[in-house]
Amino acid sequence: MRKKLLTIGIASVSFLNIYAGGLLTNTNQNVTFLRNIARDASMEIDAAYTNPAGLAFLSKDGFFLSLNSQSAFQTRNTIANFAPFAGFGGNAVKEFEGKATVWFAPSLQAAYKTGDWVFSTNIGVAGGGGDLNFNEGLSSFESTAAIVPVFLNKIQSAYNFEGYDLESRLTGSSVIYNAQVGATYTIVEHFSAYAGVRYYYVHNEYKGYLKNVRLGMNGDLVPAASIVSNPNFASLEPLVKDKELNSKQPGSGVAPIVGLDYHWNKLNIGAKYEFRTGINLKNKSSINTTGLADYDDGKKTPYDIPALLTVGAQYDIIPKLTVSASYHHFFDSDAKMVNDKQKFINGGINEYLAGVEYRINNLFLVSCGAQLTRTGVTDDYQTDMNFSLNSYSVGFGGAINITKNIRVNLAYFFTNYENWTKNIADYGKINALTQGKIPATPGTDTFTRTNQSCGIGLDFRF
Repeated sequence: MRKKLLTIGIASVSFLNIYAGGLLTNTNQNVTFLRNIARDASMEIDAAYTNPAGLAFLSKDGFFLSLNSQSAFQTRNTIANFAPFAGFGGNAVKEFEGKATVWFAPSLQAAYKTGDWVFSTNIGVAGGGGDLNFNEGLSSFESTAAIVPVFLNKIQSAYNFEGYDLESRLTGSSVIYNAQVGATYTIVEHFSAYAGVRYYYVHNEYKGYLKNVRLGMNGDLVPAASIVSNPNFASLEPLVKDKELNSKQPGSGVAPIVGLDYHWNKLNIGAKYEFRTGINLKNKSSINTTGLADYDDGKKTPYDIPALLTVGAQYDIIPKLTVSASYHHFFDSDAKMVNDKQKFINGGINEYLAGVEYRINNLFLVSCGAQLTRTGVTDDYQTDMNFSLNSYSVGFGGAINITKNIRVNLAYFFTNYENWTKNIADYGKINALTQGKIPATPGTDTFTRTNQSCGIGLDFRF
């Protein structure tokens, strides 16, 4: 049989956060992060995002600017074990691979220092930012068709249904842009504070369909809709009926940010707290025959950006060598999410970061860093369209001082994830979709991911 592949092109933090950070937050707003990672006590221009209070200790008065471009390459796979999948390809175990590529993700940090004051801004992609393509489909989509021939053969021995076929496609895009402005003030010689606000703009867009489900019978493909029109099989109609979606979801929100920094001799300590941003997305759906009420026209969907606490320290062991360490906590459990998914998170994500930087001479420096992430999600949170995995990340790179006032940053960053296997009593929610008319059929999903990023940035001082 021939199957048109199910494709999902989603750049949404609901399904995908392609960069480093929490469930909804990209923390690598500057290429310097990729090569060091523990930047939460930075006193350079990238501190406009990582440690804005630390901008008080920039090297001199004047204007500072950082322009960055990053690329990311990711896979998100589900290895599904569901007996009815054998009806299409002969194997109950199928791997549904998702590939995401972002060639260009820009960001900007700028600051102007004058005496005890520093005024700064950060502009970039706060969440999402990539396209995710599942060229072999998704298990949760295919399972609804896979169960049909199995069930028909059980209740109607006169027929011998041989597998299934379908046409399905879902394309989507989603991105969270952010613009942050604020001011830093040196309260006393070694102590500074920051206050600012960040504006988020969210735009999601989804178009797709699932149609033309066909069943194999006597060597032919027969439209499933014609079979379930028989009153004896009417309970299967929700599984085989055509579905289509065309929806946009815009929304925005604003949240305050505060920060503190203490600098003494060779030691610097920074802290930042970003408040929760309440966001509701309002559906603009021209078509929704999916049966999913979340996409009904005019319905509002909660899409909060969680609060974030960061604490970091850096210390110059010798003039050429600096070590750093940081801690991040995302308060995901307090952020409102669609279908109350925040209830399936134990507190939120914790990240532990460390880095080292060595200045070879006045022209070159090298650095590296590592990050350990513990997501805090539970089994009930995980689905093939939205899962989060424990991981560790490593980044390294360097910088070249082209002139006294121009520096180039180069970096490479990768993440290794721990697999997560979930036992599912009612795979594909078959029992729920048919209101109990088809018995629940168990299965398992094993979720895996890979991620690689690289970037180049230019820092200017005027």
